[in-house]
Parts: sequence; C-alpha cells; structure tokens
Amino acid sequence: MRALSRWWDLGIAGTVVGSLAIVALTLPDANDWIVAGAALLVLVLGWIVAGRRAVEGDARSVVFSVVLVVGTGALVGVNPVLAIVQSIAYPMVWMLAGTTRIAVAFNVAIAGAVAAGFLVSTGTGPSSLISTGITVLLSLVFSLALGLWITSIARLSEERRSLLDTLTAAQDELAVLHRDSGVTSERERLARELHDTIAQSLAGLVLLGQRSRRELAAGTLTDDTLELIESGARGALAETRSLVAGSAPVELNAGIAAALARLCERFGRESGIDVTTESTIDPAAPLGRDSEVVLLRCAQEGLANVRKHAGARSAHLQLTVDAGTAVLRITDDGHGFDPAAATSGFGLSGLRDRLGLVGGSIAIDGTAGATTLTARLPLAEVAA
Repeated sequence: MRALSRWWDLGIAGTVVGSLAIVALTLPDANDWIVAGAALLVLVLGWIVAGRRAVEGDARSVVFSVVLVVGTGALVGVNPVLAIVQSIAYPMVWMLAGTTRIAVAFNVAIAGAVAAGFLVSTGTGPSSLISTGITVLLSLVFSLALGLWITSIARLSEERRSLLDTLTAAQDELAVLHRDSGVTSERERLARELHDTIAQSLAGLVLLGQRSRRELAAGTLTDDTLELIESGARGALAETRSLVAGSAPVELNAGIAAALARLCERFGRESGIDVTTESTIDPAAPLGRDSEVVLLRCAQEGLANVRKHAGARSAHLQLTVDAGTAVLRITDDGHGFDPAAATSGFGLSGLRDRLGLVGGSIAIDGTAGATTLTARLPLAEVAA
C-alpha cells in the first residue's frame, strides 16, 4: 500500500479535480455545491487520515472503505455524471480489503450507494430505474470479475513464491547433505588408507620392537633386527608422505592441466614414482569448475591406487576431450592385476561411485607393464 501511495495520491487528486469540474460545468445550486464539496472533503480527509496509512484488513482500511461508500453515493446524488468516482472506489476497496469476502461486501455496498445516488439525482421513474439498474449491475459485475481475477492471480503468485522458497530451501538442504556426504566419504577413504598402509606398518614396528626387547634380554640382538626397524619406519614415513601428497588440496585457479601437473610433481616427489602428464585441454576454454574438481579427484584416487597396489616405477597421466566427454587415463608399468577379481580395497569402488554420481564411467585394463585406468566424464551431465 505504501509503495503505491503516490499513484493513489494522484488518483484521489484527479478524482477531486474532475468532480469539481463536472459540478462547476453543470451549474448546480448552492445545496449541490455544499453536498459535493463536503463529500469530496470527507474523501480527501479520509484518504489522508486513514486510507494512505492503511494496511490490508486493518481498522483504517475499513474506515476508509466506509468513507468511499458514503462519499460515492453522495456525489452521484448530486450529479449522475459523478458516477465516474466508481472507477477509483471499486479498485480501492479491493486493495484495502483483508479478504475476498470483505472486498465483495464493500463492492456491493458501493453499488447500493451508487444506485441510491442515481435515484436521488435522476428520480424514480421507470426509465430511470431501468437505466440505474443496468448501470449499477454492469459496474458491479465488471468490478467483481476483474477483482476476483486479479485476486486469483495474486494468490497463484503467492503460491508460486512459496513453492519457489520451498524449492530453494530444499536445494540448499540437498547441497548441505551432498557436502556432508562427500566429507563422510572422504573420511571413510582416509580411514581405509590409514588402516591399509600406515597402521599396518606401525603394527609391524611394534612387533619388531617387542622382538628386539626379547633379543636384547637374551643377548642375541643383531644389526639385522635394527635394520628391519629402521626400514619399517622409513616405509611408514614414505606411506605418510604419499598419502598427504595424494590427499592435499590442489588449486584449480590456473586450470585443470596445471593442477594435474602440480599434483603429479608432488606425488612423484613424495612417492618416488616417476609421473608424467599430458593434456590437450585448451587453457582458454576451461571445462567448468565442477568438471575439473571431479577430474582432479579421479586423478588423486587413481594415483593413490598406483602407489598402493601397482609396485610401479613410473606412470603417465593423460587428459583429453572427445565429443563432449573428458577422458582421463592413468597408465603405469606395475605388475598388473585382474580387474574382475574381488578386492577388499576402497579406491576403485570409491572412484567408480564418484564418477557414477555425475554420469561418468571407469574402465580398467590390468595388463602387467601397461595397466591403464580410463575415466570418462560427460561434461554436459556435470554442467546440468
């Protein structure tokens, strides 16, 4: 209401000026001037005091609606031409009413006041009654039809806004759940990594320590046992560094090709495996942030599997785009394996699940000396 008050100010001002012009042109007697002037004055005062500050359905809106009914009837009673006041009276009661039922009631009240005004100004003859009935009925029906139509549109808009808010909230909740799921999956992966590598190495060191204690007590402790402890500790340290290198965040600001190069350089330095990279991605045409994140995680997971299981001395990582699909290949010279054989590891299954969430796929060739992991990622699927 307040946002539209300026326009309604103009509407009220125009109604008052137009009504005064009509009264002046018809040269009424003094009583008509008094009645018309009083009605217009009450209308203006009612707007300033109540209507302009009203909120839908509050007491001020009811007071000003009553003023509209009385003022409209009085003006029409002075001159039937002043029935043009209906053009602003009907929309105002629709705007001010708190419910559709109240709006309809005030519409009927305005129609009754206009009818009474016509009977006062034009008389009660048969022709006047017919003219009054037709005019009032048409005005009322048009007002009700237009008001109910606009009300239904407003109601639908409100429902759509509510649905949009609900959808937005659901999307936000889904994003939080997806993020939490990703965090949980990453924690599970790290837990399995720690259990399969560092925890086992440390458990072996504990056993070697107990063995050394027994040999020391028996006077049979040799340098071979100490060498085993040292090599075990070095192995645990190497596993830790490799795990950190494979899990550490890599910046994507410079693009996926540069990120993969940094990942491989750091991974090779920490694991001792010579890793080379090749990319045909145009730096000027990035794949999109979401696609690059998925590809980077696939590279980290694939290299982690090379480190843990391949026994490789070198590996090669290649990234290409073919017909809207990003293809990431990781090849190593390790001892190979049977992809169909059951495994207890989490790496490949986690990688397959990660790609499956975005419509991707994974293929594995376990040939010894040329083991190849191929991950395919439809870029349009990720963008959607």
